[in-house]
Amino acid sequence: MVAWNSKELTVGQLAERSGVAVSALHFYETKGLIASRRTAGNQRRYHRDTLRRVAFIRLSQRLGIPLATIKDALAELPDGRTPNREDWARLSAAWRGELDDRIEQLQRLRDDLTDCIGCGCLSLDRCPVANPYDRLGDEGPGARRMDTRLSPPKVCCVTPSDAQPAAR
Repeated sequence: MVAWNSKELTVGQLAERSGVAVSALHFYETKGLIASRRTAGNQRRYHRDTLRRVAFIRLSQRLGIPLATIKDALAELPDGRTPNREDWARLSAAWRGELDDRIEQLQRLRDDLTDCIGCGCLSLDRCPVANPYDRLGDEGPGARRMDTRLSPPKVCCVTPSDAQPAAR
């Protein structure tokens, strides 16, 4: 049990308190997301505020924010301090557009899941219903219909009577 007034935590204590595996904490440290000092015996010691940084990182990850973006956000904080409520409000507002795009992509994926896998995978170059003449393949690689950054929502499918099978 960690004393309530302890200013530093071992990696095991930080892992226990944060619910994050020791290996993940080491990974965060190698990526520059958290920092520790080394004792004379070369053991890691984390400042107690690291708990809040780890919580910030984990929540950001759960929202789908990439670690590089999280690192950039933490780097904006003066003197590497721990994010506070105002920081979270500012950063989450900045990430809102990206999250809205992801939500829209997931809704499109959910709605089209049974009909199509996104016109860009497997054999959809031959799909006369969802992608006649492989038109979406001309736009570039990937699942064009599902990625809202590449293909804004629109009516893109044709009825079977409008389509002709592609040559094999």
